[in-house]
Formats: sequence, C-alpha cells, structure tokens
Amino acid sequence: MPDSSALVLFSAGQDSATCLAWALRNFDRVETVGFFYGQRHAVEMDQRHAVRRFFEETGSDGRLCDDHVVDLAGYGAIAESALTADRAIDMAENGLPTTFVPGRNLVFFTVAAAVAYRRGIATLVGGMCETDYSGYPDCRRETIDAMERTLSLGLDAKLNIETPLMHLTKAQTWALAHDLGGDQLVDAIIELSHTCYEGDRTHRHAWGYGCGKCPACDLREKGWTAWRRTVAQNKSGA
Repeated sequence: MPDSSALVLFSAGQDSATCLAWALRNFDRVETVGFFYGQRHAVEMDQRHAVRRFFEETGSDGRLCDDHVVDLAGYGAIAESALTADRAIDMAENGLPTTFVPGRNLVFFTVAAAVAYRRGIATLVGGMCETDYSGYPDCRRETIDAMERTLSLGLDAKLNIETPLMHLTKAQTWALAHDLGGDQLVDAIIELSHTCYEGDRTHRHAWGYGCGKCPACDLREKGWTAWRRTVAQNKSGA
C-alpha cells in the first residue's frame, strides 16, 4: 500500500498489539489512539507506552508515528459496567456479560474517525473479533460495516475500517503475532501487553500477566495453550 497511513485503536491489549504489528506491516505511516473512559484500572493506559516503545525500538523503521489519547471519562460514567465500576463480572439478565460497555466501540470509532479526518488518515484498524469474544454486539463485523458506512457518510469522505482479527480464534491471533514478529513479538505481548479485567500485573503466567480467573484471562490462556499445542504437533510431525 504505497504512501498509505492508518490509525490503530490501541489499548495495549494482546489484540491491539497484534493489530499494531499488522498495521506496521501493511502501511507506510501508522498512528495510534487510546481512550481513557473511566476504566477501573489504569494499567492498560500505563502499558500503552511500554508496548509502543517496543515497536519504536525493534524495527518499525520510522513508520510508527504520533500517539493520541482521548479523555472519555464522562462517557464511561454514563455507560456503567464491570469495567468502569465496582461490579461483579457475571452474566446480566439480557444475556450479555456485565463487562459489556454499551456502545463503547461505536464511540471509539466515532472519536477515532474525527482524529483520522484531521490527520488525513483514511483507514482505522481495530482488534474486534466475532470468533473468540464475549458476545459483545459491537464486535461483530456486521456492526463494523454499518459503522464504516455511517462514518463515511457523516464525514463525506471514504473511511475504511480494518479488523484483521475478526475471524480468528485467540490461538490464531497468537499465531498471527508470531508470523508478524516471531518470538520477539510474542515475548513482548506476554511481558508488556495487558488484558486482565482485574488489572492484575502481579501474577505472571506463561501467556502473560493477569488474575488467571476473569473471562479475559481465561480466553487468553486457552488461546495460548491451543496455539502451543499446535506448534508442538507441527514440530513432532516435521
């Protein structure tokens, strides 16, 4: 993609770190945007700097450019969930987990589109996935397609939304990270990225830091285990 640019929705989680690596592979200039939306734990905002520093120091060849952080704390207070308030993580009566922040991705994309518009960027990159996910309706590609069309109409400018993980399992996401950056990137995701809903950076597992009990940790651990099993099988069959 000659002379191309992208804006990555970047939270410092495993998925967005993999998407950042993907964007750096496919675009000439890459910027990142993060959101403070009243999260209970500031750890993901802290880890953003560490993950970006890894990419800056390990071969982004100057393609990784500006970072933007947008304060949406007021929105987080309105869209209260187990991620923004002291509530138990379980299933709500509507069948969605209490970690669902209503409209979060819709708000993120709208704000990111405004940033991209001002920066002359026509592509947003997000780590949404409808294969291994928590049932969030704003992670489905159908939702993303509608958002892409709405933003393009509202800005009167063509805007693309790329979701490279949309149809991958978590195991396949680990494999993609390895394909993009080898053991070095996988090790960085383990050590630097953060996914745990409880904000735990004290317990170190083979797959990274986390409480090991919340849904995010469970999904990450299962994906890691499945990927490592596949790697071992491929080696034994070689």
